[in-house]
Amino acid sequence: MPAPFRGSAIRSFARLVGADLDEAAREPTAYRSISEFFTRELRDGVRSWPPDLDVPASPVDGVIGAHGTIRRGIALQAKGMEYSVSELLAEAGSADRFEGGRFLTIYLSPRHYHRIHAPVGGSVIRVRHVPGALLPVNEPAVRGLSSLFPRNERVIVEFDERRSGGRVALVAVGAFNVGRISSLFDPSLNVSPDRGISNLGDRSSLSTWEYDPPSKIDRGSQLLAFHLGSTVVLLFQADALDEMRGLHGLAVGHEVRLGEPIEGFGG
Repeated sequence: MPAPFRGSAIRSFARLVGADLDEAAREPTAYRSISEFFTRELRDGVRSWPPDLDVPASPVDGVIGAHGTIRRGIALQAKGMEYSVSELLAEAGSADRFEGGRFLTIYLSPRHYHRIHAPVGGSVIRVRHVPGALLPVNEPAVRGLSSLFPRNERVIVEFDERRSGGRVALVAVGAFNVGRISSLFDPSLNVSPDRGISNLGDRSSLSTWEYDPPSKIDRGSQLLAFHLGSTVVLLFQADALDEMRGLHGLAVGHEVRLGEPIEGFGG
């Protein structure tokens, strides 16, 4: 946007979607585009993380859409709607590793902060880009479209939790008008500095990046960025959860903030 119009345009857009400008690291005039504002960083100190490093925390600001235990390779999309974990991860048999573990879905609306952070510390094993549709992921779509998350384009970051070595998968799900997902922890995955991993046309088949040796990452480190609101699905192997402690009581519809403890979700 031309510099003279940036401040008023960003303020108007923030009012329209309900974004909190007071939390942004920069003034509205500093953002050159709406996309740049969507991927804004937060001011230091506006989010906090549990002092105990073994407590997993929310990787995003958002609303909890579903949670529970993975049984027979199935996770819950919404009440009465299920999907295959192996299909979500785009790999036959991959659900076996997560059997008896936990899943958590967090929806990001346009008002939310759009950077995705590591919910636990550990070692990144691989990243996968899975092409797919860009169907809406709002509440009506989640309740009405079967196997929605495995059908949409997505970026999957798999890492082993630092203490137990149990596997954790973070799935960033694209959505209508939200196909662009950028890598922050490893910019070399992006096609160019101005383009992300996904929704690129020239990556129309599944891409996998292996890390050998694994790439160390701290809890709270920036992983990815959505260029609009969408959905994150977390999968925890049972062995990982056995070693972690956290706050109980999170529920569907709960507004969760980046860094808020999440280990006790569900029942």
